[in-house]
Amino acid sequence: MKIIRQFGSIAFVMGLFTVLFLGMPWYVTVVEDPVIPWWFRLAVFSLLGGILIVLLTLALEQRKQKIPLEDFQVSDTTSKILVLNTPQVPAREITELLGLVQGHTIYAIWLGKDLSAIVRLILGGELTEYTEMMGKARKVAMNRMFANAEAIGADAVINVRYTTTSVVGSAAELLAYGTAVKLSQ
Repeated sequence: MKIIRQFGSIAFVMGLFTVLFLGMPWYVTVVEDPVIPWWFRLAVFSLLGGILIVLLTLALEQRKQKIPLEDFQVSDTTSKILVLNTPQVPAREITELLGLVQGHTIYAIWLGKDLSAIVRLILGGELTEYTEMMGKARKVAMNRMFANAEAIGADAVINVRYTTTSVVGSAAELLAYGTAVKLSQ
């Protein structure tokens, strides 16, 4: 699927550059001639076909890789690991430092929600589309951090922090990290 998507991306970029850097100057200089040359038609079809291929392959991949609803449900009752943003655990002694654990995801919303958020940006109010996106990203990152901590036998994760980065457009990276520790009984 990746190879097909890369082919679509290459077709799109080649079509785009041909239309912009050859087609537009050609159109400006030969505006009286109504006959569109074959290379210009091919570039437009390449551009549109490339977009279509990329969109279809992404839709098929997303269908196959749907994240189960359980990945979005984070609660302290489902995990036996204590999570704190302090360097100590009150009334418990840390017996062993196991090291850094982290959970990471890059999340995006679809274009329809992005456009809706742009309208809200103009009119004012909470950008609920982005709020939901970051909430889901935080839950996925926390679940991955819990899985990482459970894999090394941690009782708790201390000094838990979040960090976010804008990757591109409306896509955001979220990293949850902390120090996995063993506690006294």
